[in-house]
Amino acid sequence: MLTGGQGERLPDWLDAVRQDDLPSLHTLAAGIDRDRDAVVVGLTLPWNSGPVEGHVNWIKILKRQMFGRAGFALLRKRVLLS
Repeated sequence: MLTGGQGERLPDWLDAVRQDDLPSLHTLAAGIDRDRDAVVVGLTLPWNSGPVEGHVNWIKILKRQMFGRAGFALLRKRVLLS
């Protein structure tokens, strides 16, 4: 389901989870039910935010390397020059 873009199978999976005796998965299923439409779309569409998350993580690494020694101006220069 996660790698095959088969979000339409999610309701069947949630029903199977509810029939099992695994309370932690029941909690997960309840959380997914709160925003089921968005989860199905996220599992179905081919787009993801992986590249954006990678850039954000890289900027956070640069910020941690500076360890509070400088402000936003230096961080901006490091990002733009890297």
